[in-house]
Amino acid sequence: MISWREFNPAMAWALVRSPHGDRSSRALLVIGVLAVLLGVTSISSLTAGAVNLTTGDVFKTLSSALRGGETDQTASLVVFGIRAPRTVLGILVGASLAVSGAVMQSLFRNPLADPGLVGVSSGAALAAMTVIVLGVPAPLMALGATVFDVLPLAAFAGALLTTFTLYRIATRSGRTSTATMLLAGIAIAALAGASTGVLVFIADDQQLRDLTFWNLGSLAGATWPKVAAIVPFVLPALVSAGLMAHGLNGLLMGEAQAFQTGINVQRVKLLAMIMVALAVGASVAVSGVIGFVGIVVPHILRLLIGPDNRYLLPACALTGANLMLVADIISRTIVAPAELPIGIVTALLGGPFFLYLLLRQKGLVDV
Repeated sequence: MISWREFNPAMAWALVRSPHGDRSSRALLVIGVLAVLLGVTSISSLTAGAVNLTTGDVFKTLSSALRGGETDQTASLVVFGIRAPRTVLGILVGASLAVSGAVMQSLFRNPLADPGLVGVSSGAALAAMTVIVLGVPAPLMALGATVFDVLPLAAFAGALLTTFTLYRIATRSGRTSTATMLLAGIAIAALAGASTGVLVFIADDQQLRDLTFWNLGSLAGATWPKVAAIVPFVLPALVSAGLMAHGLNGLLMGEAQAFQTGINVQRVKLLAMIMVALAVGASVAVSGVIGFVGIVVPHILRLLIGPDNRYLLPACALTGANLMLVADIISRTIVAPAELPIGIVTALLGGPFFLYLLLRQKGLVDV
């Protein structure tokens, strides 16, 4: 088993291209298991909550709806009106954050890159908060746009600007400085936090509650319109990430080596930044800032199935979706009937793991 402390770009390319590093059979098995597990966690998500529903109640409600028969009104309302959109939203958000983390780590060639840690999520959230507090710009309002219509676009723009700025600061002559990347991310997050403070100062009571939601992250406000609003952003981003797998594998060697193998490096980098901005922006627009999913999931899977993005990215999507649903189940059951913000749950899980990664990179732990 190769640790990230021993990992280098040349070794990554050897694992991807060499038959001796072929872990495709294991990867396909893991992907299959994750797909089955996602079905289990989805059903669990439909049963968990203040209203007690058993697995049998859920299956009965679903089968009755598919047959067009009569269903229990309470169970139908809870399953289809509240928990089903929340479950679908959790799957989309979890997959987006995990895949975005994997793409950023390939782009920066560093396992510590994560949309939440390096400020991308903060930039997206700031743009969304600005729309909440200041309202829709007049030209868009004249076209009939509402705050809900503009939020995904604003979050996408904020995430794209942050990703581009971070890349420009941290990368010189085709090499990305880890220290510069993390420090720039901290600075960007601090600026976003200061700007958020200004928005909190001028916000009214209702807007303050909305801003608290963005800062802590939650799936509590999930509705089918929200699901429909982010699908045009998330699905193209996830599909494009899969299509970039070969190019991302090439970037593991470094930009110069990737260019020599025929990879259009600039196009891959541009598409990667747009993909991350789309996925993270849409996720933040509907769920707020949820951290650590993008760093925990890709790291564990790389140790398990290797760095080949052809298998890593779909595995990240499934694992991220599973992790998000499990965290959401915890958030709405641990302090029931109240709900703990899901961002707190992921931080409690991911914070110690991030410290562990740092200690491993410094050689302070061997496990």
